[in-house]
Parts: sequence; structure tokens; C-alpha cells
Amino acid sequence: MAIIVDKVQKRKDIAFSCKDLFIQNGINSLTISQIAKVAGVGKGTIYEYFHNKEEIVFELVNILMKEHSQKLHITLSEQSSVKNMVKKFSEFFYTDENSELRTIYREFVSIALMTPNKKMLAFQTECFNNYYTWFEEIFKRGVADGKLIPQAIGLVKGVFVTAEGMFIASTSTNAIDNLEKDLNNYIDNLFELLEVKS
Repeated sequence: MAIIVDKVQKRKDIAFSCKDLFIQNGINSLTISQIAKVAGVGKGTIYEYFHNKEEIVFELVNILMKEHSQKLHITLSEQSSVKNMVKKFSEFFYTDENSELRTIYREFVSIALMTPNKKMLAFQTECFNNYYTWFEEIFKRGVADGKLIPQAIGLVKGVFVTAEGMFIASTSTNAIDNLEKDLNNYIDNLFELLEVKS
């Protein structure tokens, strides 16, 4: 009797088994042979599930971002203020807990910028829209509850992209020495303007 393989799960398993390899070496120096060895499969099996190593990073980001979203949902439900929720969103870009995902995400962004394809663009757009909608709802709830001034809604997209922009600047320049400090300082000052004073 033939063994039935769950191809979706097998694809995830192969990608996840390579996580540490990508984190330690980055995508550029890796070969399919190295990936196959770590995954415990032959090179042919890798090509059965992925066209190239970039697709493996894409699959890995997909898996890890779903896990991150689940954890973030719980963390946000424990926060009492919009400002703290925004800070929790921003922690992705500097906490030790998220360092592995950030490393993989950086590889993914690099690939997406250098060799974009429709599938990656669709994934990036879906991620952006999902997180942005979530973020926007936090602000809308803050306005509806009388905690934020109504003009806060007009700043949502700018606030949302600021953390990622500062993260990219901190990794590609010497302009930001302490991302955590600078981001939290920005958020604190911004919410001085946005919070309704009692």
C-alpha cells in the first residue's frame, strides 16, 4: 500500500527544518544541497516542493508570521491603553523574543525587493492589510471610547509604517543607535498629542 504524504505539511516541515540554517548563514551563501541535508531529504525532494531557496524563505516567513500573529493577539488583549498596544505592535522590531523572525523577515524583504514576484507581492500585501486593519481598529476603538482625539484616525497609516521604517533605517544605516528607545520615545510623544486629557 502506498504511503500518502500530506504535501502541504511536508512543505512546512522542510521549510521549518531549515530555519536555523537561514538564521545562521543567510540565504545567499546557502546551497540546495545544504538545505536538503538539514531537512533530511534529497535535493530532488526539495525541488519537488520548492522552485528555489527563496521560496523556502517565503514559506518560513508565512509560518512564523502566523505564529507571531497568534501571540500578538493574546498580548494585545492584555493591554489597557492604545499607546501600550502600539508599543506591543512595535516590539516585533527590537525584542529578543522576535529576533529569529526578524532575521528571516529581513531575508524575505531583501528577496522581495531584489526579485519581486506576484506571489510574494500578494503575501506582503495581505500581511500589510491584515496588520494594518488590526492596527486601525485599535485606534478606532480608542476614539470611540473617548481615549483618543478623532484626528488620531488620520495618522494611523503613518504611525503603522513608522516602526518598520525605523527598523529598516536601524539595520541599513548608523542613524539609529537604540531602536527600542527611539521608537518608544516617538510613541510616547505622539500619544501626548493624541490622548484625550481627563
